[in-house]
Amino acid sequence: MGKCNLCPRHCGVDRSVRTGYCGMGEQPRVARAALHFWEEPCISGVRGSGTVFFSGCTLGCVYCQNYDISHLGHGKDITVDRLADIFRMLEDQGAHNINLVTGTPFVPAILNALEKYRPALPIVWNSGGYETVETLRLLKGAVDVYLPDCKHVSPRIAQLCAGAADYFDVAAQAIQEMCAQTGAPVYDGEGMLQKGTIVRHLILPGCTGDSRRVLDFVAECLPKGTPVSLMRQYTPSPFCQIKGLDRRITDQEYRRVLDHFEALGLTGYTQEKESAESSYTPPFDLTGV
Repeated sequence: MGKCNLCPRHCGVDRSVRTGYCGMGEQPRVARAALHFWEEPCISGVRGSGTVFFSGCTLGCVYCQNYDISHLGHGKDITVDRLADIFRMLEDQGAHNINLVTGTPFVPAILNALEKYRPALPIVWNSGGYETVETLRLLKGAVDVYLPDCKHVSPRIAQLCAGAADYFDVAAQAIQEMCAQTGAPVYDGEGMLQKGTIVRHLILPGCTGDSRRVLDFVAECLPKGTPVSLMRQYTPSPFCQIKGLDRRITDQEYRRVLDHFEALGLTGYTQEKESAESSYTPPFDLTGV
């Protein structure tokens, strides 16, 4: 691999020798590979999304619901051949797509695995949105659907919550590249997304002003009709010590952001209050690995 510059951290570490900023070495580490039913309806459908949860992360979100794998690195190191076998396994189980979650540290291995076995299914790139355009261009033609977060606009909030003051500057360019690669959303006869980009945004308590700025970006800078998934599932993490993030969002906070979503004429998905449950976080017990 040589010096790693796959993510915006540009840590320059030879990950065949030691771990990079992401906490990972060169070999893919996977925490779970299974059918997943808690994505957007056009991703999960009725049969589930064939989801591969990779360990490590290029962000440092204090509220991360996948803390065990993103921060603590839980998972199992596997070979490229095994990763290709996992793609085949999920396809055989009836998955609507292959959903790669936080795969950025392992782009070369993922591309090699797809060369060994390319499922006859859409490939979904599910990330925090903190990507370099250069790395995304490596994925062009291999990825059919992008599912990025757009977390923060404020540098202050981004630094406090994700350890990345430059988050929005980087993510804005990345998401624009994703939209340019996929074009307008394309659905099959069952309403499953075959090609396109869905922008996710998780509303945080006390941060509704920043949420509205995220929606402004989507409306002003992304192609008209780009779907947005507006999430109210924030659940306080026991690992988060930041005052104000120790509660769920209120109905009034959600309504404030939803009203802005509707006023901008955005389309996509919204969530019911019941979504703020820990059951939406799967057990990272090496299922399918």
